[in-house]
Parts: sequence; C-alpha cells; structure tokens
Amino acid sequence: MLIRSISGIRGLANSDLTKQSCYNFANAIHEIIPDGVIMIGRDTRPSGEELLANVSDQLLNCGRNVITLGIVPTPTIQYMVQNTEAQGGIVITASHNPIEWNGFKFIRNDGTFFRPNECQNLFSIMDKNNFTKHEHALGVIMQDVNAVQKHIINILGLSCVDISQIRKRRFNVVIDAINGAGYDALPRLLEALNCNVIAINCDPSGDFIRGAEPLPKNLTMLSETVLKTKADIGLALDPDADRLAVVSNKGTPIGDEYTLALAADGYIRGKQPEETFVINLSTSMVLEKIANKNNCKVIRTAVGEINVVEKMIQTGAELGGEGNGGIILKESHYGRDSLVGCVMVLNRLAQTNESLHDIYLGFPQFIIIKDKIKISSNDLNDLIMHSKRIFGDANINIEDGTKFTWDNKWIHLRKSNTEPIVRIYSEAIDEETAQDLINKVKSFMNN
Repeated sequence: MLIRSISGIRGLANSDLTKQSCYNFANAIHEIIPDGVIMIGRDTRPSGEELLANVSDQLLNCGRNVITLGIVPTPTIQYMVQNTEAQGGIVITASHNPIEWNGFKFIRNDGTFFRPNECQNLFSIMDKNNFTKHEHALGVIMQDVNAVQKHIINILGLSCVDISQIRKRRFNVVIDAINGAGYDALPRLLEALNCNVIAINCDPSGDFIRGAEPLPKNLTMLSETVLKTKADIGLALDPDADRLAVVSNKGTPIGDEYTLALAADGYIRGKQPEETFVINLSTSMVLEKIANKNNCKVIRTAVGEINVVEKMIQTGAELGGEGNGGIILKESHYGRDSLVGCVMVLNRLAQTNESLHDIYLGFPQFIIIKDKIKISSNDLNDLIMHSKRIFGDANINIEDGTKFTWDNKWIHLRKSNTEPIVRIYSEAIDEETAQDLINKVKSFMNN
C-alpha cells in the first residue's frame, strides 16, 4: 500500500512501486508541472535505478526532456532545479525508511517541495487514471554529472560562513554517510574546506549498515571512530542527505536537535543580526533560548519541512529548520540541506578555540523524549480533553495537534497521517520531568 503525505509517496519497492504506478505517477507529474525540463535524482537504494528508468521513460513518452543527476543528495536536486531552467524535479528516495522502501518527492520550479494542495492534486490525477493522450515527439534524456560540484561551489560562496577561517583550522572530521546519497558529496565538500577526512560508510552500495535515521543510538561506530582518531567532530547523514547529526570530540552524539542550534549560534556570532528564525512545533527550545539572548526571535510552524519553508518565505527569515537535523538557509535554497549544515557547524567550531564538546555544554541543556500511543479516532478528542484538564496551567497551541508549553518544558500531541497513532513529544531540563509529562498523558489509557 502506497503511503501518501505532504512528503510525497512511499512504499515497498518490490510490491507497491510497480511499473504501472510509475507510469501513472509520470503522467500526473507531466500534467501538473509546466512545460519544460524535469530533473530527476535518487539516493543509493538498489531499487532506485529501475524506478528512475521507469519514470524517465514515461516522461519521455509524454514529450518531456529529462535531465538525470544520478545519485545525489536531495538538497542538490532542489538547488539545481532552483538555479536552472528546469520546471520541476523528482527525488527518488524513501528518506529514513529501511532499504526495502522507496518513494518519490516532488519539487516545484522554485526548488521547494510541492505544497499540500499540490500533492493532493497530484494524487487525485493519479487515481483518476484518465490521462491526456500524448501526441508529442519523444523527449530527450540528458545527464548532468556536475550537479554536486555546482552545489558545493554555491556552499563555498555563502556569505554567512568564514570559509578561510575553516580552512585554516584543518579540522579532523569523521563522516558517516550511511552509504547513502551523500557518500561522495560530503567528502568532496570537506576536502574543499581543507579538512582531514576519515570516511566510514561512504560508498554507493545502499547498504544501510546502521539505523537509517542519524539518531544517537545508531551512531556507535561513528562515536568510536571519533575517539580512536582523536577527531574534532563526527558528522552523520541520513540516506538522502538532507539531515545532519553531530558527534562531539568526546565521542558523544549530541543529538540532531542540537545541529540547528550549532548552526544558528555560529550564524548569530558571525552576522550579529536581530532576526527571526523559523522552526516547527516539535523542535527543541534550545534555539529559542539562544535567540532570546541575542535579540532575535523564533516563530514556530506546523510540523513538516514545507510548512517551515512557507513561513520563512512569508516572514523573510534567512534561517530555519527542524529539530531532526534539518537546516534551511535561504541564501543557498529553501530546503533542508546537510551539506549547508556541515559548513555552518564547522563555521561555529572555527569561531573560537573551544572544543565542540565544550561549545555544546555551553548551550542550554534540554532532554526530548519521543513516544507514541495507538488510539482510535473516537478516543482522540477524549485524550485531548484529558490532557487539557491535567495541564490547565499551560499555554496551548492547536495549530498542529495540541501543544502545551511552560517556561522550560512542553509536550506536543499530534495524530499521525499514516498510522492509527498519536505521537507524543516532550521536552524538559531533565529526563524525569519530560517523562512525567508523557506519563500523565498516557494515564488516560488506564482510566
């Protein structure tokens, strides 16, 4: 069964993403994206090659010209679409899902992902399966083998980072690309930054030998290698390289929630702006604390990259992101970008003589716990009412689910779009307090 959401389409490669479904998808994309070139790239999943061929072939039959980028990070495809005459793009990836999954993300001609209403329109066209008969001449397929290099050149020219200072420091960096889409791009970027690179899991095999998400529990090999090599920092990606997690020089995974904090702290120190940053409702409070100390402010949005991007565009914000390790920098492009994240984190490390671990310890310290419960739609309202009764002293936000906030803690309840569950995220200054918030919500199930 295909899973559809504002993040695109995902399914099991061998059973859900059939040749017919690729045919329907390509026809629907052709009807939605304005006339012009469509760019396509993929991550390293073995199923991606056939899916790319199936979609490309049908787009050619529709008379479309197609540029394939090969195995490249998702943000590279976004950057390329934004900065060329391409009218849209397709990313073949299932992001952090296991290797047996794959899927499609859809890019507009401005390099941003489809909006929710555009995704629904696409799905509706696919379901009707009543496509316009194409009388066009066969389109042309071409390959751009320099997409990653173009993306790196853009990053090396960012005004908010001091590239020369990073290069002077000659950082020792261990990278874990999970044998995913960043396997080549990240080493090339770091070598251009004059770093000594120790690479693990950096081949295009698609063999995800650790958990696909760059969570602390999945970064044991990276942590051990950082300690063994006495590196300054460890960097970990997810399979399509739009998310970044960091390991300190002490071998400690500092959590993907702190990736954005490191990037933003360096940004503020370098530019000293009074700016607005945009994050989602489930992202850590640490960036808000840093921003408040520096006469900046934070706006929160519904969860989902495109919701953050839309608010950044609306407010003119230069920097935003999500607590899953996703950094969005307007100067490069409007999308989560692990490569941009890497250079911004190194920029912060280069600004002082502190070790990364000491920088991290200097930040406000919070603990986030992520949990979920199975619940029927009929019981959801009762769960919310139960939570409102026990959290009567909190500020309440209902923009995306229900979030209860106090000065130094919060809890967020959101119904899943794909499963009969409610996701429960909480944050506090210690694990006991964060867990207590979740336990109070889950006590509903015992009533």
